[in-house]
Order: sequence, then C-alpha cells, then structure tokens
Amino acid sequence: MSKKIEVCLTPALIDLYDIEQSIVVVIDILRATSSITYGIDNGAEAIIPVAQVEDCLNYRDSGFLLAAERNGEVVAGYDFGNSPFSYTHEKVNGKTVVLTTTNGTKALHLAQKRAYQVVIGSFLNLDSLCDYLKSQDKSVLLLCAGWKDQFNLEDTLFAGAVVNNLRQNFEHFDDSSVAAEDLYALAKADLRKYLHKSSHSHRLAQLNIEEDVVFCLQLNLCKTIPVLEGERLVALKN
Repeated sequence: MSKKIEVCLTPALIDLYDIEQSIVVVIDILRATSSITYGIDNGAEAIIPVAQVEDCLNYRDSGFLLAAERNGEVVAGYDFGNSPFSYTHEKVNGKTVVLTTTNGTKALHLAQKRAYQVVIGSFLNLDSLCDYLKSQDKSVLLLCAGWKDQFNLEDTLFAGAVVNNLRQNFEHFDDSSVAAEDLYALAKADLRKYLHKSSHSHRLAQLNIEEDVVFCLQLNLCKTIPVLEGERLVALKN
C-alpha cells in the first residue's frame, strides 16, 4: 500500500477526507495538544477530552481534575486550563484530567468519529510521533485544530515539520502538505520569531502567557504519544 500524508488546515474541512483507514494526528500547538502531551508524559493516568464546559461538571464528584479553557483563559471555578505548566508531574502524576478547550477538544471529537486511530502531536513529542508514523502501514492525516474553524499558523507549522520529517517514508503528499512544509522551512530557524506574526500569538500576549508559547515550541521534551482509546487519552504502548 502506498502511504499518503494529507494536511487538513482546519476542522471545518475534515469531512472532505477519507480517514477510516488513516491515523489522524490532532494538532493544537497553543496549547491543548502540547499540554496533553506534557501531562501524559508526566504520568497522568488519562486525559478525557470533552466538548463543552458543562460536560466537565458531569465528573465533578469523580475525584478527577477538571480543566476548562475558553478564548485562552481558565474558566472560573475549574482546577486549571490548558497551560502546560498546569500539567507538571507534581500536579498530574497518577491522576485523570477532564479537559475542554476552545479548539483542540473539538478537533479530537471530529477525528474520533471516523479515524482508524487518533493520536496527539506537538513539538514536544515530534520525533517520537514521526518514528511511530513511519513504523505504521497507514496513511496519515495531520488535523490542524486552527482557531474557531479558521486556519492558523502554529498548527500548520507543526504539520509542516511532520511532513518534512516523513518525506522519505511516504509517497503521496497533497498541496496543503507542500504549503505547510514550505512554511516550516521559512520559520524553523526561529519558530517563536515567526509566530509573532500569528493572530493567536497576539491573543496570548494579551493574556500575558508568553512563557506558555515558548514552552510549547520546544522540541522533543517528551517521548510519550497520547492516543485516544474510547473517551480517554492515554500513553501509546508501542
């Protein structure tokens, strides 16, 4: 079978792709998939993505940590949002987190409906993710969570980094893969500098969380690949 890579630039386009036999990589660099990767790598037993803030309340008496973010901010009354600094070993080791975010959890649920498998991608686990994708006899869809169904730069840059890494192992690339890889080539020398152009970077700057942005652009801090099993994201066992 010839393996192909495609990049879906926004969740609004996912219905255009045949993903029943594909591994879908959900990408929400700032910050959901970075925090999920970091949390699972730091020993979180599972992270349960839910669509709505209200859905978190169903778990209120479960003993789980409840995390809710909307428009970049922690929703009042919740344990935390989606800053990676909330997902340290001290806070999440051995625990289950119920998480809802503006973009990332929505993309996860859309992918889950049809994909062969759903995994989580971030710069923090780039090499581990790419090694796994190379080892599987499956096509890949890189699903950018974007911002409220619109294209965004940071998720597309990460998709480009994956395409660049996998170029020798896959045969077919769509035009959005080519565009993503070209963007990554422009930006890779200084990802943070390039992303100063991005709209989400400006949104996050107003929230005073530059530390988060810098953290999420680090390469290969983690070995873990979170995978969706039922309703739970857990560490993939190779």
